[in-house]
Amino acid sequence: MTLGTVKPELIHFEDTLQLQSGASISSYDLMVQTYGKLNAAKSNAVLICHALNASHHIAGQSESGELGWWDNMIGPGQPVDTNHFFVIGVNNLGSCFGSTGPMSLNPKTGKPYGASFPVVTVEDWVNAQALLADRLGIEKFAAVMGGSLGGMQAMAWGTMYPDRVANCIVIASAPKLSAQNIAFNEVARNAIMSDPDFHGGDFYAHSVVPRRGLRVARMIGHITYLSDDDMAEKFGRDLRRVDGASDEYKFSFDVEFEVESYLRHQGEKFADYFDANTYLLITRALDYFDPAKKFGGNLAAALAEVSAKYLVVSFTTDWRFAPTRSREIVKALLDNKHDVAYAEIDAPHGHDAFLLDDQRYHSVVSAYFNKVFQELS
Repeated sequence: MTLGTVKPELIHFEDTLQLQSGASISSYDLMVQTYGKLNAAKSNAVLICHALNASHHIAGQSESGELGWWDNMIGPGQPVDTNHFFVIGVNNLGSCFGSTGPMSLNPKTGKPYGASFPVVTVEDWVNAQALLADRLGIEKFAAVMGGSLGGMQAMAWGTMYPDRVANCIVIASAPKLSAQNIAFNEVARNAIMSDPDFHGGDFYAHSVVPRRGLRVARMIGHITYLSDDDMAEKFGRDLRRVDGASDEYKFSFDVEFEVESYLRHQGEKFADYFDANTYLLITRALDYFDPAKKFGGNLAAALAEVSAKYLVVSFTTDWRFAPTRSREIVKALLDNKHDVAYAEIDAPHGHDAFLLDDQRYHSVVSAYFNKVFQELS
């Protein structure tokens, strides 16, 4: 059983949203996709938070034929079963898939926001999601779930709105980025900002796209999403040859290896659909996330007042968000005697494992959500 073709809804907010930076935004839109039915008590809602380049389209088939980015996780009979839950996907502010962002027209100027769009944080997204929940009449989520950056949003829900979420599912995530992760983000941003077509973020007015910078940014990202073993298995040191061409080196700087061809293909594809300013905003939101900062770096203190139950999942070969980072979250929760389940999945696919089919991983999530549904009954 599948979800079939699904259609999103654009929800408008007129009131001003105060941002963590001190800036604010008013008259904004959120692109939203819902699945399943909200029960009479409005107690079966599950919020799915997206990662860097994803969107509200989490499952089912769009009108253009594209499958949702977590289609193997959400749907009838899937781990997050839409026969049981009312599932919500929302495109975050600053993104480029329908919600108000740098590409949107600024109502004050009639021109795209471009570089003037304010910096947003994970906490800002969660506040906007809470306003969306108010609009939908949802007082408390049965669960908030996300992978990677989405997992950070789930964590933030637990600390910012402890009375409005019953379960937090944090997958392949971290309580804050390491210096190495911030460094990867900075190199990617610098590739975009140094592209001559970037024009300080106002490239829309010039009818150009900083494609070269976007390509390099995506190539850097893909290297960090895959494990060394996964890359070795997929590509090894195979040379890219067509039509029986010689297996000798060409001694050039053209594409020689299969892994180079893969990275360039991913970079080209990314530059076709993703906005450069959005990339800067979202990676910076990743950098800033650190719920323990105002507690002197003490994560246990940051999580002391949460009331939700937690499921934390990590993957052994994920070096971008390593299992040690997930264990930090688990320890901080246990230090407070909070209810937490932890699964460390032995999977070869690196950070991308949270998006892929893995029976053990999906069984863990399915069992957890079955318990959540039983507790609703």
